[in-house]
This record gives sequence, structure tokens and C-alpha cells, in this order.
Amino acid sequence: MLDESLLDAPEALADADRRGLLRGAAEAGARVRTAARHAAEAGINDLKPDGRPRAVLIAGPGAAANCVADLLGTLAGATSPVIRLVPTGVAPAAGALRWELPGWAGSVDLLLIATPDGTEPGLSLLAEQAYRRGCTVVAVAPADTPIAETVQGAAHGLFVRMATAPNEQEEADQQLAASAPGILWALLIPLLVLLDGTGLLTAPPDALEKVADRLDHIAERCGPAVATYSNPAKTLAVELTDKLPVVWTEGTSAGPVGRRFAAALAELAGRPALAAELPEALAAHGSLLASRLAAGADPDDFFRDRVSEAPALHARVVLLRDRPTGGLTAAPAARELALGHDTAISELEPEDGAELETLAELIATTDFAAVYMALTAGT
Repeated sequence: MLDESLLDAPEALADADRRGLLRGAAEAGARVRTAARHAAEAGINDLKPDGRPRAVLIAGPGAAANCVADLLGTLAGATSPVIRLVPTGVAPAAGALRWELPGWAGSVDLLLIATPDGTEPGLSLLAEQAYRRGCTVVAVAPADTPIAETVQGAAHGLFVRMATAPNEQEEADQQLAASAPGILWALLIPLLVLLDGTGLLTAPPDALEKVADRLDHIAERCGPAVATYSNPAKTLAVELTDKLPVVWTEGTSAGPVGRRFAAALAELAGRPALAAELPEALAAHGSLLASRLAAGADPDDFFRDRVSEAPALHARVVLLRDRPTGGLTAAPAARELALGHDTAISELEPEDGAELETLAELIATTDFAAVYMALTAGT
């Protein structure tokens, strides 16, 4: 159950936020600027690549590294394949995870390592394997960690210190969940700068500054001091109370945002969620909306004990769009399918801007919503 009384009580939210999730969301813009500065200090802007890599391989633990790979693959498009190396191991602990390069990886490929921890022996072994194959290795991780020592000073290696928000200790940051706001930007921004230099995508300094400005703007709109009725993140959190979020995305860049939102709801708020991209989401989830999860299929029992009995779980569609309203869209069909099964819809569409700006707005708004759901549910 979501405790709605907390949402409009900023001091109570702060007391409940033992993991610093709200601060991480509010300081995302500052994290972007710090990460861009760290990339420049590491010398990324001075690199003169011989050409585009044949393939970009990405390794790292948890949801943050997975989202980084998802976003980079989406932004790079078909210029070069972006492949996440999936770890293996008997447990998700840093010491148990192992990564392996594909058999074809060699000197024309680029290995990116993104980790908010940096103590994983498997990543150090992966970097050494890449050096033996002639791959270039770029790592973003906290300073003074084993992976930093492995990459720094290597002939084909470059290390970028992971950014922390102002007045924040890296040790505390490492204790946050991988889906925590701020970690994504700390890992993503240096790699955007790097791939901008190789020509795989476009992320010049002025575009990253606009991303930071947009994140600051969303922090003002979605912050804890803003009342629920005018706060899109709090509103979304209330709308998803006792619901199964069915996240549908439209537009290329919205796909990774939907998958990140579902992962954040699971990791931060302990809530299940489904995510799919339109128009295929209509076929993938059509039967689900026709089942008992539809709001009209099992109306609330008037005689239910509302103290001891949990309400029946019903689906609610969350439509995330980054496509102009006047363009080719499956949104009308999505609304028709959902409403035809008495399933309510929440819609988020960013303000006008470049692709990175609209992407940042959707990520920030859904990050705030996941945090509010986590805090008000006591997770």
C-alpha cells in the first residue's frame, strides 16, 4: 500500500529516504556536469581515434550497466553494434561475477567497462583478456579501485573517475541500488563523450549541458516540495498504487526508458512491472488486458475488509512517448485497447527538445516516480 500522506510531507519523505534516493534524483543535473568534467580531465576530448570500432562491447554489473548498454545501443543505431557482455556466476556478488569476450573480439573492437563498484575481479580479468586480444579498454568506475588500477597506465586503456554529486562520498554511493538515480548518469555521460568522438553518436558539450539543464528543470517540477496535483512524478506514483504497471513506449529512445522504469520499480520499490514497445506491445499484452488483471474483469468487492484484505491487482498502462504528436503513432490504438478493457492509462510525453533532452526528461520523471513509490511503500 502506498502511504499518500507522505507525498505532500517533504520532511517525512526526507526522514524515510535513508538511501538518499531523492537527493540522487534531484542532483542528476549536477552529476551530468561533473561526469562531463571528469571525462575531459581524463583526456577523452583529446583522443584522435583512427576510425569507428567494428563493435562496442559493454560490461558491468546490475541494472545501471544494463541501461547504459541499452541507451548507447539505441543512440548509436546501426553505425556499430553495441553488445552487452552478460555476466555469469553463482551469485550477484562482486566477487562471483565473471565476464568473457566473444571469440571474435580483437584489435578493431572497443571494450567499455561501467561499474559503480569497481572491486569486481571478473572485470579486471576481462580487461586483461582484452589487452591480450589488442582491444582498447575504457572504464568508468570509482577511483582507487582494482579496476582503476588495471586500466590506468595500460597502453590501450583509459580510466574515467565516476562522478559523484556535490558533497557526496563515493563510499556511500556504492551502497546504493544499481537503479538508484544518479548512478546511470555518472556511468553514461563519459561514454557518450567517448562515442561522440568516434562518430558513433552525437553528444557534443553543449548538448550535454542542455541535458543537465533539463534534469534540473525536472527536479524543480518533480521535487518533494511540489504538491501532488502539480507534480507529474507524484501523480504517477499515486495512479500506480495497487496496480500492475504495464509500460508501453513509443519512439526509439523511449524503449530503454520503459525498461529502466520497470527495473527501477522492481529494485527500488519491490513492484513488478512489464515493459514493451509499441506497436508490438498491443499484441504482446492484449491477452493480459483481457484477463482478470483488467479493472473491469474483477470489480472491487464492496464487502471486502479494507483493513486486512489487499485489493485485487489490476493493470494500469503507462504510455511513455518521445515521438511528436503529429507523426505516425500507435497511441490511439493503444488507448482504444486499454480503455476497451476498462484499463486506465497514464501518459508521459516530454517537452520539445533534442533526442538527449527528451530522453533525460522521461528518465528523470520516471526515476522520481519510482523513488516516491519506494518511499511511500516503506521499501
